[in-house]
Amino acid sequence: MSGRLDGLTSGSADWSGIRVLVTGLGVSGFAAADALHERGARVVAVDGGDPDTNAALGERARILDILGVDVRLGPDHVTGLPDGETDLVVTSPGWRPDQPVLVAAAQAGVPVWGEVELAWRMRAAVGPAPWLTITGTNGKTTTVEMLASMLRAAGLRATAAGNVGTPILEAVLHPEPYDVIAVELSSFQLHWSDSIEPYASACLNLAPDHVDWHGSYEEYQRAKGKVYARTKVACVYNVQDPITEQLVMDAEVQEGCRAIGFTLGTPGLSMVGVVDDILADRAFVEQRKTSAAELATLDDVRGSAATLAPHNLANALAAAALARSYGVAPLAVRDGLRAFTPDPHRIADCGEVDGVRYVDDSKATNPHAAAASLHAFEHVVWVAGGLLKGAEVDDLVRDAAERLRGVVLIGADRARLAEALARHAPDVPVVDVPSTDTGVMETVVAHAAELAQPGDVVLLAPAAASMDMFPDYGARGDAFAAAVARRAGSTGE
Repeated sequence: MSGRLDGLTSGSADWSGIRVLVTGLGVSGFAAADALHERGARVVAVDGGDPDTNAALGERARILDILGVDVRLGPDHVTGLPDGETDLVVTSPGWRPDQPVLVAAAQAGVPVWGEVELAWRMRAAVGPAPWLTITGTNGKTTTVEMLASMLRAAGLRATAAGNVGTPILEAVLHPEPYDVIAVELSSFQLHWSDSIEPYASACLNLAPDHVDWHGSYEEYQRAKGKVYARTKVACVYNVQDPITEQLVMDAEVQEGCRAIGFTLGTPGLSMVGVVDDILADRAFVEQRKTSAAELATLDDVRGSAATLAPHNLANALAAAALARSYGVAPLAVRDGLRAFTPDPHRIADCGEVDGVRYVDDSKATNPHAAAASLHAFEHVVWVAGGLLKGAEVDDLVRDAAERLRGVVLIGADRARLAEALARHAPDVPVVDVPSTDTGVMETVVAHAAELAQPGDVVLLAPAAASMDMFPDYGARGDAFAAAVARRAGSTGE
């Protein structure tokens, strides 16, 4: 059977009769089960969830059942492989390698693909859309959406897919084919991918994250480094993050592939960077030894935001490097940046009250992201806390200490942040808010306002996940913004 699986390299290949177990019926799992069944595979789809308490799961299961897929829900169906032969497991990215079904597959020698690997193997046999792939601990979604905006500004039919926006399988199988796809890849997705050949690829940055899933920081790095494997034209790395360059050096790439750096400083040869207030390209111009191409200005990246955060400038440079590797003209890079609108909860201005700005960066769900956010402002009252997922916070607190006017702590792991603050910022006033009620943001904003001075920024950059108090980081950010709006209304602003 392994030989037959090796031959499955396009959607028009012979998938009939392949016995596939699809684990997880989220958006990507549903798409995988549907596509496999449509091509004649014999599909069993399992999920440990309860359709009575998860309406979306129940609806997906109902549709697949009508189509003829064998759907099995509940905890009893995720303890091992189903009875009978299984040729292939296609897993959703959230399933850890130590999940019993996946352990059983490994022990039985059954190949495990992620949905991204499946999507790569289901591309069109002739003229498939190239992939420009992006990973990193932080900034992936912003960068991939900036890149898609640049590609569209160049007149290409393009989309952002993968870990953001359109499920990658849907993008690959779209009835109106794309010219090129900007693909965001998480470390989970990369772990289960082994044959992708990107046109160009990038790892934006690396910091400890998802160590509980991967088992160690080294394994997390290894998964991230897979983004560069088999790249054809350009491996884009972060000059300020040497680990990303080392990952490029360690990667097995295709003949002629170049290493392209992006930097917040003046670009060297084969880099994109910043000269005065200009984004400059010294990588994709013929006379790059002596000249550079102007791509955009800092104002083009800033847009309507009051502050240009350094990490957003880095995201723009990485996107520009990938776009230029694909032949996008400088003017299209500029126009794509001008057309780009950031997703909510990413350095989002919530307004000004009594001379104090309030900024929602609820998407900063790990210490690395929070550090980038904190360093965008000079004086900060920091709203932090939630589920730290085992992450260390001492470096974060130590590096940010001089900027902190005060700190308001929330969430399950706030004590660990309080301990780090006591060690590294003992003179910074800290308010501990023990309530886990979702209405707590009213209190949080009131405490932050008392700590702030005119000209300061009250910054929600939690450095932690939100699920201890909120359904997701978006709900947390919405609660913060609503509390700010009510405070502005009460003061008459």
